[in-house]
Amino acid sequence: MSQQTAQISDQIGSARHAEPIRMRTLVLLRWVAIAGQLAAVIAARLIGIEFALGPVLALICAMLVMNLWQLLNQPRRISPGRAARHLAFDLVQLSALIALTGGMANPFALLVLVPVTVSATTLNTRQTLVLGLATVVMITLAAWLAVPLHDRHGTPLRIEPLLALGHWVALVIGVGFFAVYAHRVTAELSATSDALFATQMALAREQRLQHLGGVVAAAAHEMGTPLATIKLIAAELVDDLQDRPDLRDDALALRESAERCGNILRSMGRAGKDDLLLHAAPLRAVLEDAAEPHQGRGPSLEILAEGPGIRRDPAITHALRNLIQNAVDFAKSRVVIEGYASASHLTVTIRDDGPGYPAALLARIGDPYLTSRKGGAQRSGYEGMGLGLFIAKTLLERSGAKLDFANGGPGAVVTVRWPLERILMDERAKLGHNPQLE
Repeated sequence: MSQQTAQISDQIGSARHAEPIRMRTLVLLRWVAIAGQLAAVIAARLIGIEFALGPVLALICAMLVMNLWQLLNQPRRISPGRAARHLAFDLVQLSALIALTGGMANPFALLVLVPVTVSATTLNTRQTLVLGLATVVMITLAAWLAVPLHDRHGTPLRIEPLLALGHWVALVIGVGFFAVYAHRVTAELSATSDALFATQMALAREQRLQHLGGVVAAAAHEMGTPLATIKLIAAELVDDLQDRPDLRDDALALRESAERCGNILRSMGRAGKDDLLLHAAPLRAVLEDAAEPHQGRGPSLEILAEGPGIRRDPAITHALRNLIQNAVDFAKSRVVIEGYASASHLTVTIRDDGPGYPAALLARIGDPYLTSRKGGAQRSGYEGMGLGLFIAKTLLERSGAKLDFANGGPGAVVTVRWPLERILMDERAKLGHNPQLE
């Protein structure tokens, strides 16, 4: 389990270090900004508003030149630092435009929030914090150094100082709100995406292990015939080489080796066929299979289950194994696994005598990357990503089960309940005797 967790962690870590945003996206956003800025300039001139047209057009041309240069020299990948620098450039250009077009009197001043919002959804916390502070500084400078707008008669278009201060405060609050909100939502979506990826990897691993048994069985079957031929020829050579003791000994060794290979393949074939064909098993056998990797890890494991035959699904086995692992990781001395069937449902309960779940987190148990219990009770050999319960919950719910997490005083209690029709094996599909290699 720890090796699998490390592999999942490495792959998720690699995904997290991929480029945060494509340069193509930044270029496209700039084209939209350039079009909007030119449209605003044209509309302002048409209604008779006067401002420093030359410097404003120069700033728009600067963004245009930057976009053309990026379009012609577009790198294959963009690093987080490079993305942050591009967003900083956009911030400076927008702030300068706002300062040249009335400062807080400009109704488009709120667009200065765009770079920090993009940063919050694509970059890390430190880079977003730096860009947020830079945004506050640039808003302040734009308000302090603002060049007032004029109407066609030359009358300055100003707003009351108190109202301008209110606009400045609103923009500063907007920086914090949009950055925190966008960053939090993106982080939760990313965590959920990573957890689903980990779930798919875990299920794929269980399915590969199950299919491996079929490959072993097929190999054992296909190799049985050539081995039988080798054994037959070796036996004939032993009979024909009575007068050549040296060669006869070699033929005997060849026959013995062929017999040994046959024995190995017979055992592999039986195990492989069991893994491939045993799609149903008694409830207790499934629970024992799920608990087997955690036997001898410290706490005692007690299985109390006398139920019907159920589907032997690798997803269900892996999910139950994760729940049992969580119980073993936090138990003091004992984990009890109970399984029983009623007239309409099959129920599996996993109890431990550990500290239980924090009451404040009970409603959120099963969310990705949620610490299920406090580290004080965690076992020293524990390795995990906080994904075990999420993976288990997702896989079991896909199988038709409903999960309930509670505290049993002492310890945690996990109850898994299936409708019987979703978990019972098909009695009409019972398998007969598995053939064995002779």
